[in-house]
Amino acid sequence: MATPTPHIAAQAHEIAKTVLMPGDPLRSEFIAKTYLENAKLVNDIRGVHGYTGTYKGKPVTVMASGMGQPSIGIYSYELYNFYDVDAIIRVGSCGSFHPDLHVRDIVIAMGACTNGNYASQFQMPGTFAPIADFGLVRRAADLCEARGVNYKVGNIFSSDTFYNAAGSDMDWAKMGVLGVEMESAALYCNAAWAGKKALCICTVSDSFLHPEENATALERQNSFTDMMEIALGLL
Repeated sequence: MATPTPHIAAQAHEIAKTVLMPGDPLRSEFIAKTYLENAKLVNDIRGVHGYTGTYKGKPVTVMASGMGQPSIGIYSYELYNFYDVDAIIRVGSCGSFHPDLHVRDIVIAMGACTNGNYASQFQMPGTFAPIADFGLVRRAADLCEARGVNYKVGNIFSSDTFYNAAGSDMDWAKMGVLGVEMESAALYCNAAWAGKKALCICTVSDSFLHPEENATALERQNSFTDMMEIALGLL
């Protein structure tokens, strides 16, 4: 498919080889205006803000994914396959299942469990395990160590349901899953299919075990700067 695509208005040369991908369009705007030099709006279809600029002289695009696996599935597929993006780093929020993870701590998602059906399209003769790029995982962990940020590396749960009629998602904690969000499994599947790199870094915005700490919507949008700066440090 030629660019622009049905969902991304940018020309091919307007997208950098590395894309930071928050879910929230306002978070992409915040990152671009706070950290990027010469940031240019390259996409605004459906209000999904995408900006390209430089960070410490290195080109980078920051573009929102929207919420859920179908949404990030569309944007990441087009970026990998039509814009020849090498790496997508999701910078999102998650709910924590782990007693040692508090609001504003960081989860580096080495793998992504899911209750979704996204991977079925690849018609594998078994269960595909979506995982991150190890080089990005290792470097992100090193940056967390250097900054003194509390973090954990492990599995995250990509849920297709925010309001779960079956009850709590805490059952995933029994298998060592650190927290829940809604996008990473589809991103990791698309990266594997395209032979590209992906990583999800999430800031804990809500805790199932420490609910008194939970962040507001505005705090989620604007205050998770450790995660943003760690992702930018991977360029």
